[in-house]
Amino acid sequence: MLLALIVGASVASAQRWRFPVATPESYDGAFHFCRVAFRRIPGGDGGGWTTDYPDADRNLSTRLSELTKIAVSFDNGGDPRHLVVQLTQPELYSCPMLFMYEVGNFFIDEAETAALRNYLLKGGFLWVDDFWGTRAWNNWESQIRKVFPSSTHPIVEVPLDHVLFHQFRTVTNIPQIPAVDFWLGTGGTSERGDDSRVPHVRAITDERDRIMVLMSYNTDFGDSYERESVSHEYFLTFSVQGYAFGINAIVYALTH
Repeated sequence: MLLALIVGASVASAQRWRFPVATPESYDGAFHFCRVAFRRIPGGDGGGWTTDYPDADRNLSTRLSELTKIAVSFDNGGDPRHLVVQLTQPELYSCPMLFMYEVGNFFIDEAETAALRNYLLKGGFLWVDDFWGTRAWNNWESQIRKVFPSSTHPIVEVPLDHVLFHQFRTVTNIPQIPAVDFWLGTGGTSERGDDSRVPHVRAITDERDRIMVLMSYNTDFGDSYERESVSHEYFLTFSVQGYAFGINAIVYALTH
């Protein structure tokens, strides 16, 4: 079934994919990778919500099942049962955590804002990834501030001694992971040059200091999952680090 409302995507793009849209029957009690479909903001930076889809979703789910004891949902053919969900769907509350990519192009309206706020305050977790440079950050912050204003929920840097970095593997640095094509073509890691030179892991927390919104900025963990098989050197240089951090984030989300 095609996604009924392909937000921010063309008809041609919609016809290329058959999206596993979340329904009440989708959930079986195991882990599902829940990717949020969202609209693009005018003047945004980056791609759309389908960036790194579907192989990032599949590969991270598979590695999670291989490297931990977390029960991951698989279909009868042995493929991970990853899902696409919109913020106003009631199925949102069956997702253990949410993933968004290229949020320099993220836009939400009033109804979506209320739904995301409610989900996060009820114990949900959102990880956003793969947005680079000042314009992308400003666009993202303009939208997430609809959900949580700066006066009540500041955005903070997550220090390396935070428990997030020590769940599955100890992560001792914040890796800057480029798209594999950028790295193979340039040998560099900063996709916006001087404007994205430093990678960050930032967060918005609740009153108990639980991370609700995790932001990996000036880095692309999603590509380290999606493109792990393109280059053995890329896998060793970036995907190993990417999986360590990604599984840490999932374990944190499921246990906090």
